[in-house]
Amino acid sequence: MADYVGPLHSWLIKNGLGESVNHTLVVSISLFVTLICACIVLGHLLEEVKWASESIVSLILGVGTGFIVLIISGGKNSHILQFNEELFFIYLLPPIIFNAGFQVKKKHFFRNFASIMLYGAAGVFISFVIISFGCRYIFPHLGLHLAPRSYLALGTIFSATDTVCTLQVLSQDETPLLYSLVFGEGVVNDATSVVLFRTIQKLGTASINGLTALGMFADFIYLFLSSTVLGVAAGLLSAYIIKTLYFGRHSTDREIAIMTLMAYLSYMIAELFYLSGILTVFFCGIVMSHYTWHNVTESSRITTKHTFATMSFIAETFIFLYVGMDALDLEKWRLADKRQSFSIFGVVIALVLVSRAAFVFPLSAVANFFTRSEAGKITIRQQVIIWWAGLIRGAVSIALAFNEFTRAGSTIFPDNATLITSTIIAVLFSTVVFGMITKPLIGWLLPPHMRRPAVDSEPSSPKEANIDHTVDANLELPLLTERLQNLRNGVARRSSLRMLLEAPTSTIHRMWRSFDDAYMRPMFGGRGFVPILPGSPGPSKTLTLAGSS
Repeated sequence: MADYVGPLHSWLIKNGLGESVNHTLVVSISLFVTLICACIVLGHLLEEVKWASESIVSLILGVGTGFIVLIISGGKNSHILQFNEELFFIYLLPPIIFNAGFQVKKKHFFRNFASIMLYGAAGVFISFVIISFGCRYIFPHLGLHLAPRSYLALGTIFSATDTVCTLQVLSQDETPLLYSLVFGEGVVNDATSVVLFRTIQKLGTASINGLTALGMFADFIYLFLSSTVLGVAAGLLSAYIIKTLYFGRHSTDREIAIMTLMAYLSYMIAELFYLSGILTVFFCGIVMSHYTWHNVTESSRITTKHTFATMSFIAETFIFLYVGMDALDLEKWRLADKRQSFSIFGVVIALVLVSRAAFVFPLSAVANFFTRSEAGKITIRQQVIIWWAGLIRGAVSIALAFNEFTRAGSTIFPDNATLITSTIIAVLFSTVVFGMITKPLIGWLLPPHMRRPAVDSEPSSPKEANIDHTVDANLELPLLTERLQNLRNGVARRSSLRMLLEAPTSTIHRMWRSFDDAYMRPMFGGRGFVPILPGSPGPSKTLTLAGSS
């Protein structure tokens, strides 16, 4: 998984800091952990700075550290540690994606589910097609000739977004619709990109034709659905086990351990059967936050919520630090055509700008057309923010690029080295430049007087959750007004089919809530679950998770 770096090893031994390979590895890991701590401290100190975000701080610190290591090693290496690209997929991406599912505001996520899927799934395909074809027709003019599969891989690599910078600025209380769309699209985009990337990896080096494209789409649907089902099943199994056995009566450590291990197990089982572990662990996180999290003790709820968020934060910081160091990897730069790398970088950034605009604004118009409520429509200012939020490329793009174009973090092929360096430049540029502009841009597009606090209709306690509300607060405004009028006049309720056609999102949400309360929660627990065992948490002590529904 990790190896010592030869030049750094020699320098440590020369200065009496490394007596063996193992000791050098300990020193290297200690330095890396120190850097992560430094990123946390600097990110905290720069919290109020408009241009700064923790990802930008991590990148800059990584570049600075890489430069120092480069000098110490005599210009031979810029890494403290050398990692296999599988490290990204096995250890770093799972906690990031799981926490995204675990912390998601499910009420807002599923209320805007259609719009989120338009951006995160359909949008990825549009972006993938534009970037893939753009690379296919422009790269040969730059002197870079690749296999058809490589062009498709580039389409998925640069379709994966990183919305962290934007989410650090937005508030889900002041701009609930916008936050939900940006956050939801980000996690669905990552999952869809990874599934699409895995599908492309199954292709051979033959030319792509219509039949191949159809087969690829069928593989994508299979991977998407099977991975989702596995994630939901793993989440439900964890909820049933904890609800039935109630580990908390003896040890809260056991219920925290079973949640963490079953989440990671879902990912590994998906990888074992060649499915998408990223998609599996994302939906496992959603299900666990809806059922499992409410079945544990009060102290375990606090612990798991912050533990998963911390693991995700450390993994993201680790990746950005490594990317910063890798930007100065002379081995790749010696192999790569430097002029070609910067030319490809320019083309990629242009394609990202165009492909992003090609689906955000048209799909926003489609979403607004089918939205009855004016409050639920996406304004042009919000569309610009959604477009901008998806321009930044980050951890997923790096992980996919390393997986496709390197082996054990290095390559001997000049074309692959050129593509890796181009990807690193694109990630550095988009994260630092676009990230620095994000706060001022959002402040200009959404001044404080245009932000209004969200009115949360979710029950604040299990007792309220058990009340049979005559009027569902999630209904769209026109339908809600008509239902109130009908109740006053004694008019019979309309059929479910008519309500589904007139307000599909709110009607489906209400039908799901009824099904969930009647069948799912009695078996798997969830909000309002009260263990029978002595000493278990009562209904008055139920907390509200950031992603609870």
